[in-house]
Amino acid sequence: MDTEAVRSFVRAAELGQLQQAADELGVTQQAVSKRIAALERELGVRLFTRTARGVELTLDGQAFLPHARSIIAGVDRAVTAIRPGSRALRIDVLGLRSAQAVILHDYWRSHPETELDVVTLRVDDPRTAVAAVQAGDVDATFRTITDPAALPRDLRMIRAFDSPLELVVGPRHPLASARALTPPQLRGHRIWVPGIAPRSEWAEFYDQLTTEFDLRVDAAGPNFGNEVLLDTLADSADVGTLVGARDRYIWPTSYDLRRIPIVNPTIAYPISLILPRTAPHPGLRGIINHFGSLACLPETTWLPSWAATPRRGDGDITSHRR
Repeated sequence: MDTEAVRSFVRAAELGQLQQAADELGVTQQAVSKRIAALERELGVRLFTRTARGVELTLDGQAFLPHARSIIAGVDRAVTAIRPGSRALRIDVLGLRSAQAVILHDYWRSHPETELDVVTLRVDDPRTAVAAVQAGDVDATFRTITDPAALPRDLRMIRAFDSPLELVVGPRHPLASARALTPPQLRGHRIWVPGIAPRSEWAEFYDQLTTEFDLRVDAAGPNFGNEVLLDTLADSADVGTLVGARDRYIWPTSYDLRRIPIVNPTIAYPISLILPRTAPHPGLRGIINHFGSLACLPETTWLPSWAATPRRGDGDITSHRR
C-alpha cells in the first residue's frame, strides 16, 4: 500500500478539500486525485463522494479513516526513529556495565528529558565502530583510534575521560588485604584478562602496560563473560583481574571479592569518543560538557603513549584530560 496515497486520503478527509490537501502536501490537486483513485482501486471501495463544497467520506471511507491515521502515525514514528537530529541520540558503548555506560546513565538521571539510545556493537576492531559512525548507524562511539593518522577526515575523536584501574581479587589472594597497591606490587602475580582481541585498542593498552611495569597479564582462553570471570576470582588464591573504577560489577556477597585501587602511579585507561566532524547529533553537546564535571585523577597517573598528553577538540567541543 502506498503510504503517500494514504496520507493524501487522510488530509483530504480532514480538510474536505482536495486542493487544500494538495497545498499542504506540496503537490498538485491532480496528484492527490490520482493517489486517492489508486488507493480506492486497491481497496475495492469508494472512499469519497464529491459535493459542491469539496469531498465527503463514504461509509467505507469513514471506516477506513482511523486505520489510515494509525498507518501514517506509524510511518512517521518509524522515520523519526532513524533520522539523525530527530531520533534519539544513539551511542555505542563497550558494555552496559562499562564506565562509559555508567557515566551516560549518570548524565541521563540529571537530564531525563534526553532521548538516549545506548547500544553495544559486538565488534573488537575499533575501525568497524568507526565505519558505523560514518554510515550513520550510530551517532558516536566510545572507541579509540590510537594512530590519529588512521582516523577518517570526516570524523573527530575527543578525549572523553580517563578511567582509573583497580585490581579485583578473591579473599584468599595474597593481596586481598591491601587498601591500595602500587604497580610494582603487582609484579609476579597473575592478572587474568581473557579475550584480549588482536588489533583492539585494549590489546595495545595491555602491551604497553606490561612493558612499562613488567607485569604478567594473561589473556589465555575465550571470554565467557563477567559472571565466569568473577566465579573464577572468588575460587582462586592466585588470580586477579583489572577493571575500571567506574565499571559496574555485581556478585554474590559470599564471593567477598575485593576492589583495590592502584596508586603511585594510578593506572588509567583513556576513553575517547568518536563522532562526525560536521553536524553531530545535537544531543552530544550536553554529554560532552558533562565529561568536564568528572573528578580529576592524581598528577601521578600513567597513561599509554597515545594519551600521555592532553588532546584538544575541534571548534566548541573540547576534550578533557581526567
